[in-house]
Amino acid sequence: MLHVYELACLQYKYSIQMDQQLPSRPTQYTVQENNRRTAVEIIIKINIVVYILWFLIGFPMPLFMINNFLISWTALTEGRVWTLITSVFSHNLLWHLFINMYVFFGFGSVLEKLLGFKKFFKFYLIAGIFSSLSHALVCALILHRPEIPALGASGAISAIVIVFALLFPKEKIYLFGLIPIPALSGALTLSALDLWGLISQAKGHELPIGYGAHLGGVAFGIIYYFFQRHRSKAGVFST
Repeated sequence: MLHVYELACLQYKYSIQMDQQLPSRPTQYTVQENNRRTAVEIIIKINIVVYILWFLIGFPMPLFMINNFLISWTALTEGRVWTLITSVFSHNLLWHLFINMYVFFGFGSVLEKLLGFKKFFKFYLIAGIFSSLSHALVCALILHRPEIPALGASGAISAIVIVFALLFPKEKIYLFGLIPIPALSGALTLSALDLWGLISQAKGHELPIGYGAHLGGVAFGIIYYFFQRHRSKAGVFST
């Protein structure tokens, strides 16, 4: 997992650059902008609410949470297509929720400042759906176990991390919280580990990690980055 100790400074740096490019506005408008909720904040709160639901509803009615907040190929073939997105906001372990939201807050806050609220939110939702579908297809076509369920934001976060790395390839981050490494090298290292994990799963090793979702998120992030770059003559995302 990527732990980024310098992201706060990076966010501040790009906030200043963007503020300098904006025309002056009335003070009241500035206050309203500062008080507006961010997409990152909203997404984190939704994840926390669903985590609580696993305990409030999951104990008396476990099938409700299983049928509505876990993604699998079986769920899709049974018509529960909404699990493509609900599973992205679903965590039933505190450590899983904390790690995902910690990484999401760091990288997502930077990307939202560049894309803006609406574009970032849309990007996150589509990345989540894409990664969920990737998990379902991998389980059905590669692992031949369509019933394997998954939950969590890791796939969508993988998309965010790879886009960040492509935008700021030399920005220093800390791999596993210890090893300083350029962002692009770190993201590619994690992607390679996910690929290795998926190959191990295909050989029959029981690894309880959704490598298919992670790699799907990476693939979507790469496609999104180069699509946006192609659309922009300057090669920079429009906001």
